[in-house]
Amino acid sequence: LRAAGLGRESKRGGTNDFFRARILFPIFDPQGDPIGFGGRQLPGGRPPKYQNTPETALYRKSKVLYGAFFAKRAIRKEDECILVEGYTDVLSLHQAGIENVAASSGTSLTVEQIRLVKRYTENIKILYDGDLAGIKAALRGMGMVLEQGLNVKIVLLPEGEDPDSYLQKVGVEAFR
Repeated sequence: LRAAGLGRESKRGGTNDFFRARILFPIFDPQGDPIGFGGRQLPGGRPPKYQNTPETALYRKSKVLYGAFFAKRAIRKEDECILVEGYTDVLSLHQAGIENVAASSGTSLTVEQIRLVKRYTENIKILYDGDLAGIKAALRGMGMVLEQGLNVKIVLLPEGEDPDSYLQKVGVEAFR
């Protein structure tokens, strides 16, 4: 439990909750087994904004896409994977019926994550946040996707928008 970040020894000898004052998002491997957690800071909580399970024998952040287990059927059916940056983007899109979506969960897109997508489709659509950091990450990811021989499209959102906020603003049909 300590290795997975669910508890840490405190200075007083007890155990502290590593994810205190955070919303927890369970992270599953491609077979559907829980292997870690992502935590988002609640209002008034301590930084950092996002905190993941530390690397363990089961959880390697660079090899996992958040939501991929739940999205793989839709990715195959749509013959496309929409890559977003965060947990809430995945959840919001899934709730709206856009289920072929997964997230790199706060890490730069990796070759291992691209290869995971390649199991299900040759087509990737990168839909990162509409800020400078999101655009730079999308362009960097595009090069990596092309190096792996997959087809890639980048969708640019308006400045200050992320997939979740933009979906809420324009609705499902306009978003599609």
